[in-house]
Amino acid sequence: MTSHKVGTRQEWRDARLALLEREKELTRMSDELARQRLELPWVAGGKDYRFETDAGPATLADLFEGRSQLLVYHFMFGPDWDEGCVSCSLTADHFDVPDVHLHQRDITFTAISRAPLAKLNAYKRRMGWKFPWASSYGSDFNYDYGVSFDGPGEYNYRHVEDPFEELPGFSAFALEDGVVYHTYSSYGRGGDVLMPIYQLLDRAPYGRNEDGFEVFPMEWVRRHDEYEEAHTGSAA
Repeated sequence: MTSHKVGTRQEWRDARLALLEREKELTRMSDELARQRLELPWVAGGKDYRFETDAGPATLADLFEGRSQLLVYHFMFGPDWDEGCVSCSLTADHFDVPDVHLHQRDITFTAISRAPLAKLNAYKRRMGWKFPWASSYGSDFNYDYGVSFDGPGEYNYRHVEDPFEELPGFSAFALEDGVVYHTYSSYGRGGDVLMPIYQLLDRAPYGRNEDGFEVFPMEWVRRHDEYEEAHTGSAA
């Protein structure tokens, strides 16, 4: 017998219509936030960052690959790590599909990490990924964009006294007349939008089902080649 509330079809419909109004409200709010996001001022210039890519040494402008817009996922993979972050790996499992569509909108996507390129490529082969992944090893890029730390710093626009050495983030850049502009960055749960798996979980009968993982809700996540078997037990 289920422990969840059970009702009639009419009760379900009435509750669903009430929820639909809230969902529509959220959609309208999301549209408005998207409009306001586009109105953020752009910041020009910055340092002459250097990256290592499969095509060789590259500047930040080179990472655009001839397009006018660049989206960057700051993937947690430190220089001394043997493999990438588990939760970043879950996020990256979604990256290969939309490239062709992004390119149609004049957008290039890449991941960037501090680990050397050889480590990134070895891990990418293990995971079966195809998306571009650049190494910022030896540059200040990760530090300047608030995702790498060697002491107190600012993460998600708040001071952090003792941050983890690598943290995730997402940044956007524009290239106009040879000048690179920083247009947007988000951190923490701002990266949820990059994981369609959570959109599916949020609509499943038990939702994300992360009760008991209050300190680290993504504790259940494994790299996709590390799950022993599909879960078949009850969520109760």
